[in-house]
Amino acid sequence: MNPREVLRRLPDLLPGRSDWVAARRSPGRDLVAGLIVAVVALPLALAFGVSSGLGAQAGLVTAIVAGALAAVFGGSNLQVSGPTGAMTVVLVPIVHLYGSGGVLMVGLMAGLVLLALSTLRVGRFARFLPTSVTEGFTAGIAVVIALQQIPAALGVAAPDGEKVWQVAASALARFAAHPAWVAPVMALAVAALMLTGARLRPGVPFSLLGVAAATLGAQVFSLDVARIGTLPAGLPAPSLGFFDPGMVGTLLPSALAVAALAALESLLCATVADAMSVGEKHDPDRELFGQGIANLAAPVLGGVPATAAIARTAVNVRAGARSRLAALTHAAVLAGIVLAAGPLVGRIPLAALAGVLLATTVRMVEVGSLRALARATRGDAVVLALTFIVTVVFDLITAVAVGLGLAVVLALRAVARTSRLDQVPLDAGDHSAEEQRLLSEHIVAYRFDGPLFFAAAHRFLLELSEVADVRVVILRMSRITTLDATGAHILGDAITRMERRGITVLVSGIKPGHTQVLVALGVADHLHRDGLVFPDTPTAIAYARTLLHHHGLLPAATPQAASAVTAHRRG
Repeated sequence: MNPREVLRRLPDLLPGRSDWVAARRSPGRDLVAGLIVAVVALPLALAFGVSSGLGAQAGLVTAIVAGALAAVFGGSNLQVSGPTGAMTVVLVPIVHLYGSGGVLMVGLMAGLVLLALSTLRVGRFARFLPTSVTEGFTAGIAVVIALQQIPAALGVAAPDGEKVWQVAASALARFAAHPAWVAPVMALAVAALMLTGARLRPGVPFSLLGVAAATLGAQVFSLDVARIGTLPAGLPAPSLGFFDPGMVGTLLPSALAVAALAALESLLCATVADAMSVGEKHDPDRELFGQGIANLAAPVLGGVPATAAIARTAVNVRAGARSRLAALTHAAVLAGIVLAAGPLVGRIPLAALAGVLLATTVRMVEVGSLRALARATRGDAVVLALTFIVTVVFDLITAVAVGLGLAVVLALRAVARTSRLDQVPLDAGDHSAEEQRLLSEHIVAYRFDGPLFFAAAHRFLLELSEVADVRVVILRMSRITTLDATGAHILGDAITRMERRGITVLVSGIKPGHTQVLVALGVADHLHRDGLVFPDTPTAIAYARTLLHHHGLLPAATPQAASAVTAHRRG
């Protein structure tokens, strides 16, 4: 896309007055919904910030800045953005390798990538991601997040390690050597309260209640548990001190991975929001634009890369939100908490936040959906399992690439199996029984059904190569749905092989679009030149009959057949 097209498209990606029409209709409902979402988002923002390795303040900054900017510039009226578990899974290895400055730089670069994707209109392609892949990596993310919480939940310092399962195993070993039960009991109590409460009273923010109760208990009984620590009052000053031009090449793969995840999760979340509401339809390219703006701003203020959050968006919709005002309210409430209650937030035990995330991971996995997919088809089950395993063992982006690649291969295989090459009987027409018998002895007709492309064409070559003991082969091509370069080349190869054995090949019913492919590739040019391509099968049979007559294998052609052949030659 050239710069002029980008400039022409930019107005379509910017906010407009129509974005706020719904806010003027029922602002009260949006304000209440935003307050409810903020209550739910506070412990999650703190927990994801801590889990990412940049600290609780980074999580809050991300929830405030990204939540506000994505609400204004994004393509969904109901979506709520901020730090998420999926993004945390990607960020932990980056922190381990490049430190907090590397994460901030990756977020900034990812924002630029998202802006580029929005101008290139890539958003519409998210709908092609198979459900088995999304469910597989969602379940894998849940397991990875749970493993990340093991050190905090056990009250031990996080051991060094590149893989999350290695860190979890080392934390278990340290705990076993010197067990202290305050932290694990606290984490399990908070998780149990959230899971039980969600079943009994879904509308009550049990995550906040659990964290508040754990914090109060730790203060009253002077429990020896690790805390978040002192948080600065207010947002950090904007800074680009982390930016190192020499690291751009090194961090580019990580930035692309973060951008891909932000795009994928945000577009999936927007689709969920549309499905949960009435009359809502998001703009996928504008959603990418909004996430790009959010990810450009968040790192400048010390925040981690952000994306839309399905859990918070679902709470927003269920709370009665009707417009972007709800997400803005959520960001404003969180900003007020940072300004007014920073010291209180700093006293929250890390084990309590670990319990919040442990409960969140349990709720992320929909066992019924996984079971249904596993039973649907063998291919879906394989893609689901492989995506899950790669997510846990390696990383999320690799898992999506592997799952999507396998899904594409299986889909091509399924489509290829719909392709058929059948020998079909010749139309009896006005031939006598004896003449029909002679025709059937010397002429064979084959009909292609379905796509003739790279995944299926080689099988047809083998079948046609076995044709023998006939003088004429008619290839009926009117039912070919797709013809690519590979299919055309293999068709030409099959024709050449039959002609070398003395068989005359006639072709009938080629569609105009397929003729263009054959002509462009120079496949069987002599068939057109020698008049061996026919508009329909009866004319091809009539021509084949005249060939057999010239060889003395049939009596003279009927006047009707002769006139049809003459007309074809003149055409």
